[in-house]
Amino acid sequence: MLRLVILFILGYLCYQMGKKWLHQNILSGRSANQTGQDQVDDVMVKDPHCQIYFPKRDGIHLRHDGEDLYFCKTECRDKFIAEQSEKGGTAK
Repeated sequence: MLRLVILFILGYLCYQMGKKWLHQNILSGRSANQTGQDQVDDVMVKDPHCQIYFPKRDGIHLRHDGEDLYFCKTECRDKFIAEQSEKGGTAK
């Protein structure tokens, strides 16, 4: 009787793991070889003020002279705007 219970539990766990694997790989349109290694999470951009790279989705957006700029934090954006206003550029 105990063996039957253990076999039932193992079978249920295998079923759940197989279902999860199928959902993640087959049903979502990906093959078994594409488990996320080939996908890019986000584009990295360079902050024009402090020159560091960061994910674009985390950036602070600024439209400057018809160009989209992204900053790592609001302080860098504000310093950039101050520098550009000293030079005579316009930031929107």
